[in-house]
Amino acid sequence: MSDAQTNPQQPQTPPVFNLQRVYLKDLSLELPNAPQIFLENEQPQVEVQLNVGVQRLAETVFEATVTATVTTKIKNQVLYLVEGKQAGIFELANIPAEQMDPLLGIVCPNMIYPYLRANVADAITRASLPPVHLTEVNFQAMYEQRLAEHQQQQQAVANGSAVN
Repeated sequence: MSDAQTNPQQPQTPPVFNLQRVYLKDLSLELPNAPQIFLENEQPQVEVQLNVGVQRLAETVFEATVTATVTTKIKNQVLYLVEGKQAGIFELANIPAEQMDPLLGIVCPNMIYPYLRANVADAITRASLPPVHLTEVNFQAMYEQRLAEHQQQQQAVANGSAVN
């Protein structure tokens, strides 16, 4: 027997991970209590919420999104609300299944988040409002937290169905 027969090696296709496009999918700015709220002298309170999403567009093409909602209040009245959704189109091919979810949930958001930070800060600044700069985010910690919550929910469902 020859080596070719005993060790048939398939030609390996290299993994593909490409960022094809980054775009601002949505951006809104609301000042529901203007102009009266501008007369207030108190420091505003800022609340930031972040969400990550993924959608398959084709067999090897995915859209990853990071959404930030910034709510700034004075005396429990909204000074302004900014919501921005930054998106990226990514091509992922020949990547092991166990690596796909972390790539889409950690690496892709890390790549598009700086664009979202800049767009949100720009919208706030252009509206001549007190600046808010979004801090760095540990998307790996967010991913691991979502994974743990999902596992807890599955366990609760399994325990609930085992009791019935």
